[in-house]
Amino acid sequence: MKLYNTLSRQIEEVVPLIDKKITFYSCGPTVYDYTHIGHLRTYVNVDLLKRTLSYFDYNVTHVMNITDVGHLTGDTDEGEDKLEKGAIKTGKSVWDVAKMYTEQFISSIKALNISEPDELPRATDNIEAMIELIKSLQEKGYTYQTKQAIYFDVSKFERYGKLSGQKLEDKKTQARPEVILDHDKKNQADFALWFFLVGRFENHQMHWPFDSAQGKEAGFPGWHIECSAMSMKYLGPTIDIHGGGVDHIAVHHENEIAQSEAATGQPFVRHWFHSEFLLIDGEKMSKSKDNFYTLEEVAKQGFEPIALRYLFLTTHYRQQLNFTWESLEAAQAALNKLKNAVMSMKSAPERPTISEEKLQSVSELSFRFKEALENDLQLPKALAIVWETVKSNNPSSDKLELLLDFDQVLGLGLNEVEGMENELPPEIEKIKTDYELARQGKDFSKSDMLRQQADKLGYRFEDSPTGTTIKKLH
Repeated sequence: MKLYNTLSRQIEEVVPLIDKKITFYSCGPTVYDYTHIGHLRTYVNVDLLKRTLSYFDYNVTHVMNITDVGHLTGDTDEGEDKLEKGAIKTGKSVWDVAKMYTEQFISSIKALNISEPDELPRATDNIEAMIELIKSLQEKGYTYQTKQAIYFDVSKFERYGKLSGQKLEDKKTQARPEVILDHDKKNQADFALWFFLVGRFENHQMHWPFDSAQGKEAGFPGWHIECSAMSMKYLGPTIDIHGGGVDHIAVHHENEIAQSEAATGQPFVRHWFHSEFLLIDGEKMSKSKDNFYTLEEVAKQGFEPIALRYLFLTTHYRQQLNFTWESLEAAQAALNKLKNAVMSMKSAPERPTISEEKLQSVSELSFRFKEALENDLQLPKALAIVWETVKSNNPSSDKLELLLDFDQVLGLGLNEVEGMENELPPEIEKIKTDYELARQGKDFSKSDMLRQQADKLGYRFEDSPTGTTIKKLH
């Protein structure tokens, strides 16, 4: 399989370190606020890559972190801690904030049929690993300490900037004097490995002891050290693939490389996989601009969560996608059409003996689908082949077999549409979406109320381990 590598800036063959085993780390959420659909596009793209690798018989071990401490509002050590900010906004403790938004994140990825990572470690559960990594960097002479923090000295890492292509001199000239909060920093690009409880952080709720040059002092880790420590703890010093959003390239991932390779003397990541932004009205979706939508808001508009996943399939992961409600409506309509086609195929009579010509057609569709995936994860092309399959004159059972095979990668849940005899009316689609979200959130009183609404409209909801099916009452 070939995939674009941000580090080399070219499409390369994915060659694992060991046989067909892939070690895969991807950056997860900072759980101080709701996970929005911009984040979810990145998580879906990571899931599509993981599913594709598994489809091609790679044995993938995937780790995604939960950042519940240390991420400041500015990625370069500026501003306040995001969890502390979330606590002030909600009136809860930082621990309760982290728990609440972690649950919302997990609920969202389940609703989008994103397969859960093999490991989902929280930063606060891995402080010891971070401290050990910081001490290793101290022993090797890559750090210095001020009253406020322990910093990584980027001038001592010759390869700093190799991922982003940005020179250290350029980073220095971009620094604005008004945002320099620690005047004892040697270089503006130096980044904090550990903050002490002084100045702006003296009331920080989360803190742990650290044996520093000034004695035992309470503090908390910087954001960047978390991913390096957890990646190495769960996957080893060198990993095959690291994924995340393009906004992480210049600072977060650059810093991960520096501290990891300085500590181990080995390459940190062989292949960097980055997903482009989801835009709203042509602008990056972000919490600071307050122009984001959550999956819950998508459901309130009457759309299935999987319709959003379908929409993400229509644009290549390295291209920006401009979200509109009209585009989501088109995705929902296409998804409904695809489900109806699958239902028709399932109810079709047994297939006749397939002719040589039809057999060749089926094999060609399968080959082209795999070819699209192998060439830098061309999901829009793969989706086009799905519709070619639907419209082909091959026997229904062969088309169904192909579509279910393709769906191992697409993750649209095509095998779970049994029992929905016809396209559902929009009001039933909305009730179904709200019902599933209520059950995922364990709001059973709400789900019971929605079930009763569906009964009154002539539809029966039936739950199973694979999801909710709907039958029309006669």
